[in-house]
Amino acid sequence: MVVCPRSHLPADLEARLPVARHRSVDRPRAPTPDLGAAEGEHVSTNFEQETAVEHVGGQRFVATVDKRWWVVRGPHGGYLASIALRALKQTLDDPKRHVRSFTIHYFDAPHEGEITIDVQIERSGRSITNASARLTQDDRPIGVALGVFSKPWTGPEFFDALPPEIGPLDAAFKIPNEGPNIPPFLGNFDMRWALGAAPYSGADEAIVGGWFRLEEPQIADDIVVATYMDAWPPVMFPIVTDPMVAPTLDLTIHFRRELPLPDTSADDHYIGRFYSHMSHEGFFEEDGELWTRDGVLVAQSRQLALSLPIRT
Repeated sequence: MVVCPRSHLPADLEARLPVARHRSVDRPRAPTPDLGAAEGEHVSTNFEQETAVEHVGGQRFVATVDKRWWVVRGPHGGYLASIALRALKQTLDDPKRHVRSFTIHYFDAPHEGEITIDVQIERSGRSITNASARLTQDDRPIGVALGVFSKPWTGPEFFDALPPEIGPLDAAFKIPNEGPNIPPFLGNFDMRWALGAAPYSGADEAIVGGWFRLEEPQIADDIVVATYMDAWPPVMFPIVTDPMVAPTLDLTIHFRRELPLPDTSADDHYIGRFYSHMSHEGFFEEDGELWTRDGVLVAQSRQLALSLPIRT
């Protein structure tokens, strides 16, 4: 969920975005890791530290929800998804079984601080493992996640999907990620808007997207991609004319490649395309695609969200 009040958009934003059809706290950052570590030594990034989970016995983990990932009244949904997925992967502890599908239902927003993740291996066969994770805080349910992990299979191969046609990275509009009233979580991203009309412009198409990566370079493994699939402003923003909020009710991610991709770099930007075909009775779906600059489809997502006016 993202909130971006109209008053905090650059005055010339619409002119700097692709043409579309129209209807008639400054916050402290975590210290940057020391990049001068010895060769071969892993240095944790901010993202790795802020999505870390600690095993406390049995199949229970704890994690600390960091205020750097705040949207309005709670943390970014993709960030919570990454925490849950990390707990699932650590419980499974099988690098040959990659996550293929991950779903999380959000019940309530946690406050800053510790949450508990209870993992259950529901079934583990010769090739596929199904697992669940229940997120709580102070005995209050926060959400439930399900994951499917599998080795690769042999089957028919085809690929009809086409990547979005967008301009070069350097020509795309860089979304501000610091300053008064900018949601803190945006400070974690380098986002370049290249798809869809300006927010609150009454456009005909519900589509957003462009180039993006984490602000601090980070190899895009499956934990990172879980955050990426909920990173962009809601697809409703270009359609409406007044600021709104869009809390996610559920998010499903299909990982179409084993991650990280070969020869990937921490500096790589990815292309996100997020769109919707329907909003009814306050609910809208949002479909997402994550592509490499070379046209590799990395992941697909779908979420159901609410469209709500901002309370004054």
